[in-house]
Amino acid sequence: MAIRNPVIPTEITVHLGAPDEAAENITVPFQEYIKNVASSEIYPDWPTDAIKANVLAQISFALNRIYNEWYPSQGYNFDITNTHAYDQAFTKDGQFYENISQIVDDVFNNYIVRDGQVQPLFAQYCDGKNTICDGLSQWGSVSLALQGKTPLEILKYYYGDDISLVYNAPVEESILTFPGFPILLGSSGNFVKILKTQLNRISQNYPAIPKISEEGPAFTVETEKAVKKFQEIFDLDPTGIVDKSTWYKIKYIYNAVKRISDLFSEGITPEEAELIFNTELDYGDDSPVIRVLNYVLNFIAFFDQDLPFLDLSGSVFTKKTEEAVKAFQSKYNIEATGIVDANTWKALVEAYNQTLQKIPEEYLKYQSEFYPGIVLSKGMSGPDIVRLQNYLLLICQKTHSIPGVKVTGVFDDLTEQSVKAIQRRSNLFPGGLVDAATWYRIVELSKVNA
Repeated sequence: MAIRNPVIPTEITVHLGAPDEAAENITVPFQEYIKNVASSEIYPDWPTDAIKANVLAQISFALNRIYNEWYPSQGYNFDITNTHAYDQAFTKDGQFYENISQIVDDVFNNYIVRDGQVQPLFAQYCDGKNTICDGLSQWGSVSLALQGKTPLEILKYYYGDDISLVYNAPVEESILTFPGFPILLGSSGNFVKILKTQLNRISQNYPAIPKISEEGPAFTVETEKAVKKFQEIFDLDPTGIVDKSTWYKIKYIYNAVKRISDLFSEGITPEEAELIFNTELDYGDDSPVIRVLNYVLNFIAFFDQDLPFLDLSGSVFTKKTEEAVKAFQSKYNIEATGIVDANTWKALVEAYNQTLQKIPEEYLKYQSEFYPGIVLSKGMSGPDIVRLQNYLLLICQKTHSIPGVKVTGVFDDLTEQSVKAIQRRSNLFPGGLVDAATWYRIVELSKVNA
């Protein structure tokens, strides 16, 4: 999987007032925004290295706000304000100084990070005359530049020796982290792993929230309990379902306990960032998720002759997988890149569920064999668990190669042991969770004669 670090957004939405003030929002190109801020905050006759240091601080400050969804996580529909008490100066239709504009063009996709962290540094700064702060002194940066300090040396003087610069970050459209649909029991994906990571960190400060021990990408009963307790504590309807409001409340509290928008933040580690940004599947990737991808693509293709079939045995993203993904993307009006990004995953899930609901009559007799579309895990109950246990019972009766189960409709310890036994013998990860690949294998084994 290709790891995507924080990117430079193509645009930024600025609120022309304090956060709660009724004021206009304007969306401008990010590069233009930085030119505006720099021309509002600093003087064009300053030494070039002082200007560069200040511009890098301004870029990092804005990126920290965007990366952490500071304002969206509080329910606002903008990225940053133009109010100095909260953010940095921005003047609508402001004029740019030519030399400052050129410097911004050179460095706009560079930003500051603290060692061992990934998020752009919350590069707090002040003028150094009228106001003093823990971060960069704008007038002080002029003195350091006149002493021959480089931009990085100036920044280290104020922010510490444990910082560095990220150079030439890619410029892409900024995407909000909420996947666009409710996350609930049986959901699966990196967004669930993000959720678990954030809830577990929050629980250090709010110990009433139970720890989630299962680290996989599935939304389990254990996850649901933690979500419900979070919702109770923060006055949300305790449904256990993570809708947009719950997602961003979790994000906001997570940011708060880790002090993300703080000069001396606990920070986002590379491991956490991999969860947040490592959401794409691409040619050459080797992952258990590929088996699920192949199953979903094949199921849709079975009822859609425009799409090709795939080999369900492997876990590698092959050229055939890429061709199938491109065919799906073209059919569903998505740019045919062959890369499974968040939008493609969402479309696949929707297409799978729609296909399930429109099974032709001649195939209805096989309906019980179709994957239910959610990950089944310990503690769940209902008709899907009954179907699973019936298949497991058939396998046990025919081969006696797995622990016996009782058809109770509750995913209990015995059911989990049986699932793990099948996963081990089928070269699948023995986590006891029933995803599409495990479901397919269980159904196939249930048909094998003893």
